[in-house]
Amino acid sequence: MSTVVLKKEDKPEKSIDLTEHLLSIDELKEKCGTSFEITKPTNSDGLTVEEAKQRLIRNGPNALTPPKKRPAILQFLDALLGLFNLMLLISGIACYILYGIDPVGNASNVYIGGILLGVAFINAYIEFYQVRKSQAILESFLNLIPAKCYVIRDKATIQISAADLVYGDVVYIRSGDKVPADVILFSVTDLKVDNSSLTGESEPQERLVKNTQQNPLEATNIAFNGTLAVNGEGYGIVVRTGDNTVIGQIASLTANEERRDSPMSQEITHFVHIIASVAAIVALIFFIVAITAKGQSIGGGINFAIGTFISFVPEGLPATVTILLTIAAKKMADRKVLVKDLQGVETLGAITLLATDKTGTLTRNQMTVTYVWTGLKLFFATSQSASETQVAAPLDNSHEGVDEILHMSVLCSRARFEKDEGPINERPVLGDATEAGLLRNAALKLPEFDKALEKYPKVFEIPFNSTNKWAMTIHRKKHSNGHFMIYLKGAPERVLKLCSTFFDGKQAIPLTEEHTAAFDKTYKFMASKGHRVLAFSALALPGDKFPEDFVFSKDPLNFPQENLTFYGLVSLEDPPKHGVREAIGHCREAGIKVMMVTGDHPLTAEAIGRKINLMLQDTKEIIAQKRGVDISQVPESEVRAIVIHGEKIDSLTEADWENIFSKDEIIFARTSPKHKLQIVKHAQSLGHIVGVTGDGVNDSPALKKADLGIAMNESGSDVSKEAAAMILVDDNFASTVNGIEEGRLIFQNLKKSIQYTVTHTMPEVYANLLFIAVPLPLPLAAIQIVMTDLGFEMFLALSYAFDTPESKTGLMKLPPRKPVTEESKLKLKEKAQMKGNLTFSQKISQQFTSLFEKKDEETLVDADLLSYSYLEAGTIETLGCLTCYFFAMWYHYGITPTDMVNFGASFGAAGNPTAVAANGRTFTAEEQVAVLAMGQGAYFVALFIQQCFNVFMCKARMGLPFGKFMFENKYSFFGVAGGTVLVGILSYIPALNIAFNTNWQLTPFTWLIAMGFGLLLMGYNVARTLIKRARNPLQYTKEIDGLDLHPTRWSTGGRR
Repeated sequence: MSTVVLKKEDKPEKSIDLTEHLLSIDELKEKCGTSFEITKPTNSDGLTVEEAKQRLIRNGPNALTPPKKRPAILQFLDALLGLFNLMLLISGIACYILYGIDPVGNASNVYIGGILLGVAFINAYIEFYQVRKSQAILESFLNLIPAKCYVIRDKATIQISAADLVYGDVVYIRSGDKVPADVILFSVTDLKVDNSSLTGESEPQERLVKNTQQNPLEATNIAFNGTLAVNGEGYGIVVRTGDNTVIGQIASLTANEERRDSPMSQEITHFVHIIASVAAIVALIFFIVAITAKGQSIGGGINFAIGTFISFVPEGLPATVTILLTIAAKKMADRKVLVKDLQGVETLGAITLLATDKTGTLTRNQMTVTYVWTGLKLFFATSQSASETQVAAPLDNSHEGVDEILHMSVLCSRARFEKDEGPINERPVLGDATEAGLLRNAALKLPEFDKALEKYPKVFEIPFNSTNKWAMTIHRKKHSNGHFMIYLKGAPERVLKLCSTFFDGKQAIPLTEEHTAAFDKTYKFMASKGHRVLAFSALALPGDKFPEDFVFSKDPLNFPQENLTFYGLVSLEDPPKHGVREAIGHCREAGIKVMMVTGDHPLTAEAIGRKINLMLQDTKEIIAQKRGVDISQVPESEVRAIVIHGEKIDSLTEADWENIFSKDEIIFARTSPKHKLQIVKHAQSLGHIVGVTGDGVNDSPALKKADLGIAMNESGSDVSKEAAAMILVDDNFASTVNGIEEGRLIFQNLKKSIQYTVTHTMPEVYANLLFIAVPLPLPLAAIQIVMTDLGFEMFLALSYAFDTPESKTGLMKLPPRKPVTEESKLKLKEKAQMKGNLTFSQKISQQFTSLFEKKDEETLVDADLLSYSYLEAGTIETLGCLTCYFFAMWYHYGITPTDMVNFGASFGAAGNPTAVAANGRTFTAEEQVAVLAMGQGAYFVALFIQQCFNVFMCKARMGLPFGKFMFENKYSFFGVAGGTVLVGILSYIPALNIAFNTNWQLTPFTWLIAMGFGLLLMGYNVARTLIKRARNPLQYTKEIDGLDLHPTRWSTGGRR
């Protein structure tokens, strides 16, 4: 064969559209520059080794390009420069600026700044480590290309690495092989491929040399890269490799999509903007006050302004949020859910719409026998639901017709178990998925199924083909009139035409119109449920015409193919996974709209949807049928369920999309990867927080674009795992419900933690403001602020990670925190119109006004939280701290509050002149340091004591702070104990007093006063909650009629 140099245009273009499937054999040979034989493919020449080597150099290996990985150092910088950490970095740098302005007065800022910068780096490392760890686990799941394949080169069939395949190679594919590239088939023998990961079709697709389809995804002469050959064998020409394959094109579609920021990320950004803005404004105001009203120098004013800014920053909050999310991610990992992005844990709890694939996600991707009809009697094979016991009886092996059909399932089949060990339902089967379902059912019911073929050996076979639509086998099986039996199974209408007698349960009798009517009724019943239906028939060959040594032949045909006995019908389905029905029911109870997006047939999709709580109401078509009217006469407002065919998606208007998403129950069928992406984008444009679950290559663009993509590990394609933000390690869809509950809980716990943490910033801020405004001797030292934020506050704030729900069912009965309503959609449109037209001042104003707008949604930081933390609890705690501050001064030194105001801000500073109290007592500069330490120590202790009460007050978000949930978290008590030890050590060990501005002589009465204010805070909190709930009662989701949440053997796999 002459060497052919591929032109640039011969290299497959990066397009999902293929054209080679439309070419004739001669045109294909010319385009691919190769040689092959149609009649005897084993005699094909194939490419030369040298030509293949040149093409490999020119076009690259047959491998999908791994997604671009961000370098580790940039990943770390991303974490370090997150807004929360940026606040810490700015605060740390500000400390050193203060030190530069006044090295003596701000000497402690050297290590305070170091602590703040250190915390920022540690916090960034925790986040960086978690992300890298998740990536490492993901990489262990991936295997982007099959290792080996068979190829013909230089007239020889050899096995090579699939990565070495090139355009124009002749490949051999057999049952059990993964297709190594996109291949145009020129010779096939009963070849079927499983395209479920690519198109979503659960049924294996027959491959033929002849093709009449224009759409490559529907072409019958193409085997796609990554799909599985489940039956037969074939030879083909490689027309796409690596990134140019259909799977590669979908992967590139995925790469072009970007996931928007998570709801939590957006809200944290908003929160940081608010804190930074408030801090900057207050700092600026008091800078002006310091240099005008108080006559300080510009340097002193800057010193105070920066100090005020730092006091507003909750230094421990960034680390608290990161560690809380890390703990939640660890809890999810224990539930077999891998979180690639820390904030994905909370996003799962926030989703309003869950779009899920069918095959392999909701269903097992394993055909299973459901009904058997024989002898005019209907049996059910797997389920024992109440509805089925009314129309069918349990499968009875003693029934002669059932026994015969079970034997036919084993004998008239090419499917075989790959191994004989393990539970039958879990054994891998080599062969067609439908025949695998029949084989599993027979293996469960027949006591000696594995010996059936030995006992009744196959002597002749006609495999299933698209022309006959049936398969036939002849077995050596003795009967009363001979030695051989013909068994035939296939499309019901075709099989019935070949029969003249009907098995009535005891014997074969002439086929009548009554039998045909019963057949039609049962066939329609099975098909209406979306099942695949097969018919079974048999013929006992007479011994006088077919002696024991008879040799059967197809050409010429020497045996009958008609006048068979019709034995019955068997229906199969790809059943829902165990627990899926309850999982979807719980999602809907939680106010989450669950919709199916599948490449499968609409009838099949709807039938499955009605079994798993996804679709309970009637579609427009069903309503019209029930009323006996035309579909156009059914008002749209009465329709709450809809099934959309993929062909309609491209022509949908915005109004159509709004109408679709306004329905309670939605199924999209016969969708392409592009359609799935469109569905996600339109849902997001209406304000939905979209979660997408899927396992196929066709799901990956939608997985990437969704707010949270959830991929399957065991059945999932590598491309889908790369695109997703979360992976279900054991493929258990029910884990999604656990994840939603965990996500909602972590949101509540994060909100509690932020509410608790922010509260203590106000006593710190007031301390600085009073220092300059009154002026009052500084009530709280900078080192004490750091020890509060990064000391006992960390103990207590982190304990919220282990809080249990206030109510066992309450969380999953609440609507999503950002529900999509008509009002929310209107506001979203208004914001979209205003976007880009706002001035800087308008944007700043919007940050604040948005807090006080009346909203249906709940955000991480809202006006209620800020009001409680800053104005209410923050003020109460400040009063408690000041009371303890003044009490300690008076109790130990007889200094009154008036004295403290008269002493001024310079009290306790180095070189300050002797101060005289109203009672005549004098205090030298050295004594002032001890006096101030006593007051600051009391302020520090009071803040801790009140926060110990506040930590329990913040636990109650839905009701009063009383109940079992308040005491279930042992870590809260550990936090209080740890904080008490820390504060006690810092306050009462003399060696530490100088460093931390405390005094070991502080009276225990101070602790009691602080506890009194803690009780006051508790009383205020109770009154506040009662008023709040009276004005705004909690709104739970409405009950959904028809939801079936009762576990059955069918839904739990036999486990109760």
